[in-house]
Amino acid sequence: MTVDSYQNRIRGAWQGRISGCMLGKAVERFSMAEGYDALRDYLNEVNALPLRDYIPLAAESVPETLFKPCCRGQMHMSLADDDINYSVLALMLLERHGDQLTTTDVARAWLKHLPLASTFTAERAAYKYLLSHGSEWFPEGQALGFDITECANNPYHNWIGAQIRADVYGWVCPGDPAKAAALVTQDAALSHREEGIYGAVYIAALGALLASGEALSDSADAALAFIPADSRCAQVVAKAQALVNDEHGGNIIRESFGDMSVVHTVNNLGLVVWALLSHPQDFGAAIGEVVTAGLDTDCNGATVGALWALQGKPIPPHWLQPWGGRVGVSLAGISEITLEELVERTVRVAETL
Repeated sequence: MTVDSYQNRIRGAWQGRISGCMLGKAVERFSMAEGYDALRDYLNEVNALPLRDYIPLAAESVPETLFKPCCRGQMHMSLADDDINYSVLALMLLERHGDQLTTTDVARAWLKHLPLASTFTAERAAYKYLLSHGSEWFPEGQALGFDITECANNPYHNWIGAQIRADVYGWVCPGDPAKAAALVTQDAALSHREEGIYGAVYIAALGALLASGEALSDSADAALAFIPADSRCAQVVAKAQALVNDEHGGNIIRESFGDMSVVHTVNNLGLVVWALLSHPQDFGAAIGEVVTAGLDTDCNGATVGALWALQGKPIPPHWLQPWGGRVGVSLAGISEITLEELVERTVRVAETL
């Protein structure tokens, strides 16, 4: 693969991740608070089904929990979101530590760069544990003072947080899914265990394969080698593969795991794989269907969007024009970054690795 070809894949990955995130962000709180049926009813009301563009605002009553700045006609840049924060932070970690990255490095970076209020569930629990039990001077390089794996002793360690932090570790390891899996494990282990880590590893390994030009269906199979065959993540990937092109696949997966949190790793991973494999040639359908399926809409839209674009296929302009290459983040000292800067820095990291 040429440098230009790889760079185009990385540009697409950032574009796809941001566009998919913004699509799902508009209805994230609404979907979680009101449920799947309410989401479908609203999309029907605004004539947005099948979903193939940013979500419109209703002509009259707009739900209070709809995030209006991400709706059609309202966006002038991508808005800050934890999914994008973690991608930028992963890039920063790789720039500084390369393939020597450790979980301790991730912990220090969180304390220095990641606002506590921008974290949720497992990440917030791990962050609070670091603050409560860690050495005063740990962020400046002093020893932590306890076993860092204790941070993952939280009730959310199988939820989606590590999976949404995984993408960049795959992008920068084209053709080397083992390295991507090793890097993302160092990150994920700060807050997650078991299925929470397996979902992150699968996404990173899949990204590494796609970034090198491997076929999507083959990559989805090959990435399974990096997680336990008897894990629930492996099982839900197989279930999603069996439901490819089934228009009811999203409903089947969601209802099969109705006892799980809407932000669990396993059920959301199933939706990601189902939507991605069902629409390998249609970006709008891939992110539109995974968002329409509910659960964690912005996380799944972002992951599907990135993985889809890593195939090297162009994203239709109507997904890119509304945010115009301007990427909002909420990290210490950074509120906005350009798409082109993210692309250039990501390619440089891949070259050093």
